[in-house]
Amino acid sequence: MNNQVAQQQKPTKLTDLVLDRVKQMQDTQDLSLPKNYNASNALNAAFLELQKVQDRNHRPALEVCSHDSIVKSLLDMTLQGLSPAKDQCYFIVYGKELQMQRSYFGTVAAVKRLDGVKKVRAEVVHEKDDFEIGANEDMELVVKRFVPKFENQDNQIIGAFAMIKTDEGTDFTVMTKKEIDQSWAQTRQKNNKVQQNFSQEMAKRTVLNRAAKMFINTSDDSDLLTGAINDTTSNEYDDERRDVTPVEEEKQSTDELLEGFQKSQEAKAKGVSNNGNSNEGKEEASEEVADGQTELFSRGTIKPADEADS
Repeated sequence: MNNQVAQQQKPTKLTDLVLDRVKQMQDTQDLSLPKNYNASNALNAAFLELQKVQDRNHRPALEVCSHDSIVKSLLDMTLQGLSPAKDQCYFIVYGKELQMQRSYFGTVAAVKRLDGVKKVRAEVVHEKDDFEIGANEDMELVVKRFVPKFENQDNQIIGAFAMIKTDEGTDFTVMTKKEIDQSWAQTRQKNNKVQQNFSQEMAKRTVLNRAAKMFINTSDDSDLLTGAINDTTSNEYDDERRDVTPVEEEKQSTDELLEGFQKSQEAKAKGVSNNGNSNEGKEEASEEVADGQTELFSRGTIKPADEADS
């Protein structure tokens, strides 16, 4: 009976931990969340979504994934002001790691939070569409002309482009279909059916992710926000080249959170409760929680990892 109670309480404590850490960041690290964003509601929505997530062997994510990866995923989601309730993000299991990934809508929402951004959009180009690119006087790539036609909607996709409009101008990113396919081939999810069945939305998502990365790396925005956006993008790829000397502030957020979580668990295992009773045995109970949540979370809609968005 005690184990059953612990199983029900454990995931909730993880979301509470993330919420407490986010509040600390708001007080000490100038973290600013969107005005209409309710972190508590978003975390509750994520908790409900996590109950449905399973790995390729149909094992519940909350059973097989490490606590550290769950906490990191929830923190990355919250730092970017995203919510699964708005289809802005979803969770995927890679081995024993849980990762949060953005949808196209999530990337639009995250980039709009950057200073000076007025508009974010991506479009696909179909065969026979009127599409022309060029360069401005600063040798920056620009889309000079884009005239899509209704009769071309079912034609083959030949490329995609993204636009980020700011106070200082408009940045364009263009990818051919070959470049998009190469990007998909590098993702950690091979033979993704979503890329095949929803190629238009997935192509828009891919080119916008590239545009966001290029834009973010030249911005002066908060390291907490830009670091979370970049981490979410790069974690998706097998062959992504990583910066081995990241700015300290960019890695502090999740590192400090995970360190605090580990210390709190150690303190509970070694400490003494207020009524003088030893906490011995709680560490063992915690391990049982990590290993035995199948019955609690096996119900709900299944979203296999090989069919999730990427």
